[in-house]
Amino acid sequence: MAKSPVDKLLTKHNKLTHSVAVKVISHVQREDGDWWLNTLMIENIDVPFKYRRKQPYQSLNGAKVNLTYYSASEEVAGLVFEYMKVVRIKRS
Repeated sequence: MAKSPVDKLLTKHNKLTHSVAVKVISHVQREDGDWWLNTLMIENIDVPFKYRRKQPYQSLNGAKVNLTYYSASEEVAGLVFEYMKVVRIKRS
């Protein structure tokens, strides 16, 4: 039986997490140079999910999505902020 693309990713990279049918409560897009930075907030999770795209994307507010992601952090003005770096996103 052939493995799905998500199964292949999870097998190859053990730090990835896959969530199915999570509800997006906030979706913000902003330009970042040549890219669009997308930030999602997911229901019952206090950490933002971030990913980049070359073009703006339709709003995901209220949508259910499948996410493949890993934990990351960035330093802003001397403070460290945790976020989830999205590797794969798909409407469920």
